Amino acid sequence: MRASLTPTDAPLRARLLALALAVAVLAAVAVVATVRAADRAAEKDRAQPGEPAAHAGEVTLRQPGRLLFRNLAWGPQRDRVSAVPLTATSGPRTSAPRDCLRFHAAAGTGVCLRATGGVVPGHEAVLLDARLRPVRAFPVPGTPTRARVSPSGRLVAWTVFVSGDSYAGGAFSTRTAVYDTRGGTLHSDLERFAVLKDGRRHRAADHNFWGVTFAADDSRFYATLATGGRTYLVAGDLASRTMRTLRENVECPSLSPDGTRVAFKKRVAGASADAPWRLHVLDLRTGRESALAERRSVDDQALWLDDRTLLYALPGDFGADLWSTPTAGGGAPRMAVRSAASPAVTG
Repeated sequence: MRASLTPTDAPLRARLLALALAVAVLAAVAVVATVRAADRAAEKDRAQPGEPAAHAGEVTLRQPGRLLFRNLAWGPQRDRVSAVPLTATSGPRTSAPRDCLRFHAAAGTGVCLRATGGVVPGHEAVLLDARLRPVRAFPVPGTPTRARVSPSGRLVAWTVFVSGDSYAGGAFSTRTAVYDTRGGTLHSDLERFAVLKDGRRHRAADHNFWGVTFAADDSRFYATLATGGRTYLVAGDLASRTMRTLRENVECPSLSPDGTRVAFKKRVAGASADAPWRLHVLDLRTGRESALAERRSVDDQALWLDDRTLLYALPGDFGADLWSTPTAGGGAPRMAVRSAASPAVTG
């Protein structure tokens, strides 16, 4: 005799059917996600027509006359620290097995800000030796945005976004650290330094610092301070753990090789809120500032290629391209390196 369903069996069957459908949907979603991830990985491994050629090889910080950067050309070497001769920056690039989101190097010391794997993804700052081998790693509490090494290679600085991901608006928070490779001292947060504004101690809960650039004496540095909706160029001293404001409306300073000028991005009146900056150069002795020929908004900490030329990143077809412009204010910008960011020059 066939058993008949009781009133309590029907809801149970409905729940089981719903559960089976849910499991099937989740399985389908997982399959689609896996296929898409595989497609993206395969796309990354395929070089695109017209992109610069990159091949794996040895890259060191002791080769003079080389430009190093984060390679953004699609292919197996994307995101890796790569190098080209300064005399042939558009030629094939050599890539080391070192993936970085931000990179800088000087005098045989490198810093690589990179993502970490694991169950809970994160980021870290990795110190590199002259052969780009990891020396020491520091967990960082946010998304990498700036990195700098002092001219001597002794001091290393990095900045991360703790919240927010753009300097264009005001809703962000940063954390900036400085590490002394010789003494082993880590200044984990510049917000712990004393700030002097107009000769008086300035205290505020909204202090944010970024864009450190070092002087040659391995004690003095410059950086950006944001507070009260404004930005300032600050001069800092590691020995006294102090900073003093020098000038308003200065972001991402970069000190010239001779220590007399600072390149920076400045917010200009009438510009779009999403693209508000123009590159300028400030003469620290006279206080005179000059707008540069690059009129596009540059959201980067420019690098002095030499006393006469700045390098900086602008959005490109595959992430970013490196451009150059004269520091004297004349001339015209030109493409320096396609599909590249985070430059450094070996002496």
